[in-house]
Amino acid sequence: MLLAIDAGNTNIVFALVDGREIRARWRIATEGRRTADEYAVWLVQLMAIGGFTREEVDSVVICTVVPRALHNLEVLSAKYFGVKALIVGRTPLEWGIKIDVISPETVGADRLVNAIGAHHLHSGHKIAIDFGTAATFDWIDDKGTYRGGIIAPGINLSLDSLVATAARLPRIAIEIPDNNQVIGRSTEESMHSGIYWGYIAMMEGLTSRMKREIDQPVTVMATGGLASLFAVHTDVFDVIEPDLTIQGMALLYERAALPKFTAQAGGFEADFLPL
Repeated sequence: MLLAIDAGNTNIVFALVDGREIRARWRIATEGRRTADEYAVWLVQLMAIGGFTREEVDSVVICTVVPRALHNLEVLSAKYFGVKALIVGRTPLEWGIKIDVISPETVGADRLVNAIGAHHLHSGHKIAIDFGTAATFDWIDDKGTYRGGIIAPGINLSLDSLVATAARLPRIAIEIPDNNQVIGRSTEESMHSGIYWGYIAMMEGLTSRMKREIDQPVTVMATGGLASLFAVHTDVFDVIEPDLTIQGMALLYERAALPKFTAQAGGFEADFLPL
């Protein structure tokens, strides 16, 4: 079974993938100082609750945009699962899609694995919207070519900046405003409205502009933890794919199909993927 680790700026998602079926997933806050041992205690306990053992994991793939988190995740893979992880963006790979942008080496690995997942799941032109620390809008054309997109501040980042720089504004939860009203009658209501409805307006506006430039029928898919919250009050999404990134990682690992060999690593046997 494959352990897919998607390490973002805010959260790290650990998922168990059997073939192309996602059997389980767990989420923890990203913390660069968390050790491999701490990850293992947390993860192995949750796996046991779900009826899984670490011996069932025979391969690991890691996709991260947080360099400080990578080392301990690699140690976790080797020390507790006995395998050398495949690192998306560092290991030379055939992506399975064409990349037609300026400086393709600068495109985030998370955006490319989303593109792989989107191309596999849907035909025609696609826009994949990922609500993370940054909100990304990516276009994959009908031939499976990644054509670029948009990076905007994520909703949590926007709220953090607002609260940090406006001294009298309180911290609020990200939620649908009461009674679905746009006009707030208190500071808190006004903030809820600005964050929620403002973000929907940005998302709808950017998607509309992308569609005009593409000038072809487009399937718009959303992923990320907040996608379902926005879907309540917008019809811009054609489909929600909550596991788009994990699916893309699993497909990429499947495509890599690298032979394994056994090597000594720190006093224990580990299956290594030759790079």
